Amino acid sequence: MSKGYVKGGTPIGSESLCRTCSYAQIMTGYRESEMVTMCNRVHPNIVVPFRIYECTGYHDKNKPTWQQMQKLAIHVSAGNPKPVGFKVGAGFGETTVRVVEDDDDYDEDDE
Repeated sequence: MSKGYVKGGTPIGSESLCRTCSYAQIMTGYRESEMVTMCNRVHPNIVVPFRIYECTGYHDKNKPTWQQMQKLAIHVSAGNPKPVGFKVGAGFGETTVRVVEDDDDYDEDDE
């Protein structure tokens, strides 16, 4: 069962959104406290002093661009399509259907 999402609730985890943003410049030292994050989305660029949970200027750097998706796309051409509808030809001629009424179902009182 998946966990539900509560709008405006307490965020789970502590990973910054800037880690996967293409507008972020992150410089990390050997310790966790030695990290500087700069946002290049705004002008002038600013240093972000805390981990970001939500950002309106976020652009996922792991998501491919339109040009990259076009290069990866498989080109499908329309070939000779199969005929649509019922099969016709030798062996598939017209068939006749005979309807046989049972005498038991026929009631003379219904007329």
